[in-house]
Amino acid sequence: MAEHQVIEHDVIVIGAGGAGLRAAVEAAAQGVSVGLICKSLLGKAHTVMAEGGVAAALGNVDERDNWKVHFADTMRGGQYLNNWRMAELHAQESPARVRELEGWGALMDRTPDGKILQRNFGGHAYPRLAHVGDRTGLEMIRTLQDHGIHQGLDVHMEVTVTRLLMEGGRCVGAFAYDREKGRFRVFKAKAVVIATGGIGRAFLVTSNSWEYTGDGHALAYEAGAELVDMEFVQFHPTGMVWPPSVRGILVTEGVRGEGGILKNSEGKRFMFDDIPPLYVDQTADTPEEGWRYVMGDREARRPPELLTRDHVARKIVKEVKEGRGSPHGGVYLDIAWIKEHIKDSEAHIKKKLPSMYHQFKELAGIDITKEPMEVGPTTHYAMGGIRVDGDTQMSTTVPGLFAAGECAGGLHGANRLGGNSLSDLLVFGKRAGEHAAKFAQSNGAVSLRDEAVAAAEADALAPLGRDPGGDVGPFRLQYELQVIMQDKAGIAREGEGLAEAHAEVLKLKARAAAMGSSGNREFNPGWHTTLDLPNLVTVSEAVVMAAQARKESRGAHSRLDYLTKDPAWATFNHVIKKGGDGSMEIRREDIPPMRQELKDIITEEQG
Repeated sequence: MAEHQVIEHDVIVIGAGGAGLRAAVEAAAQGVSVGLICKSLLGKAHTVMAEGGVAAALGNVDERDNWKVHFADTMRGGQYLNNWRMAELHAQESPARVRELEGWGALMDRTPDGKILQRNFGGHAYPRLAHVGDRTGLEMIRTLQDHGIHQGLDVHMEVTVTRLLMEGGRCVGAFAYDREKGRFRVFKAKAVVIATGGIGRAFLVTSNSWEYTGDGHALAYEAGAELVDMEFVQFHPTGMVWPPSVRGILVTEGVRGEGGILKNSEGKRFMFDDIPPLYVDQTADTPEEGWRYVMGDREARRPPELLTRDHVARKIVKEVKEGRGSPHGGVYLDIAWIKEHIKDSEAHIKKKLPSMYHQFKELAGIDITKEPMEVGPTTHYAMGGIRVDGDTQMSTTVPGLFAAGECAGGLHGANRLGGNSLSDLLVFGKRAGEHAAKFAQSNGAVSLRDEAVAAAEADALAPLGRDPGGDVGPFRLQYELQVIMQDKAGIAREGEGLAEAHAEVLKLKARAAAMGSSGNREFNPGWHTTLDLPNLVTVSEAVVMAAQARKESRGAHSRLDYLTKDPAWATFNHVIKKGGDGSMEIRREDIPPMRQELKDIITEEQG
């Protein structure tokens, strides 16, 4: 074996975004030693791109809000495929986690009487998102980092994990390399928390950063963990569409929360067409009525731009396909129109949406205080992930392995509500860290088998010993995968296209396994991408298989050949695992019966 460094901790956390940081902070608070591994630099996690706010039923803007309403909204948004225990805990504990974050130094926007300000967001019954302008994720990361560093976390930056290490069916560590020199590191731990985020880089148009290659999903899957709800990939309605260099970059839902409206090329506010009666009174047919609601008039009707993300995204695609799109294949998002209702609207927009103003001014030459933005759907979030116990966040099949944040499945069901991701990572990051620490304290020392480490090392080195193979290198292979997923497993799917995607992904799987990389281990992005490819292929195969299996349209999963929801498909989740022969297997798993008091809450809040 090549020389490698062995690092030992009670708990290691893979991923240093909001979920990973919160897990590491909580584990350290339990008195165990914690190692934090981040693929990029500390502070550059994808959580910083979360702009609109963190959803928590604080009731600061509308006192009618409470955890029961939040729970019911989350379940409805997820089409009742959610892990209802996770939805319950999330709604109950989010307010405490937000106040805790504020106590650690987070500087939230305030109401006139000094409370945390909250804004409207899609799918939420009341203004619920605590925020810092449109830079909420950045403030969250800053606060968690500052708090965590003072707890003595051992941080390993620019380190990528390639395999989880197992002993007797229990997860006991991870094999990794540093991205600068390619030196190997072996992490030995009594418990492992995965908090690696999502899978967006499997698609061509995405708001996700380069780190989102499905590492955690694939690591857990290869170690024997199950994945759940992988057919549900959220396409955020509003990403930038022009210029091409910034295509897919997120345009926060906060723009619509502050009064932004969607128009087609004819100037029509098209979201008033085909509004689900459950959400919006169809007599609310003017921008002014929507604006009064946004401004806090509780009797006014909810603007249709704040329907759930899956609905808004499909409506935008419909406008574009029917020839009413903007010049670059999107629609118009207009916040400048509020000048009709607000004195000095330019200063108001710059205060409420400073990042959006800067983003469009610098990247597209658009002044959003004066002209509309061009936007369109972008791959944004994976509802599916590692199947975990709702209370402890431990994998249902791998002892010692925990998951939190986007890489953990269950909470969001078929579709995530905006802002629930940030409260998700706070609530379940804490729970994962707490229970990982308890697991480490109650279970004995671990040992690493030399042969397991040697096998992980051999796999990591293998691409450097193979012929790079002509003109098709790892970057081209990733691009081919992204095109397949975008075109055939994207926002609108159908059986024939999914079957073709499955066949093509399996071919890419074989090609990725044989892919070589030129050069050596130092400063070699080609090698890094070659090592990422199996993870991307694994999550892509899981998405396609689950999408093929669900023969209906529900939430973020839209089938052109099965356009409606089928009640027969509302009582189970799809669970994916690695079979004994190494192939991917899928099964249906019935959703456990919900407690009666929670059923009563849903009936009361939706009634």
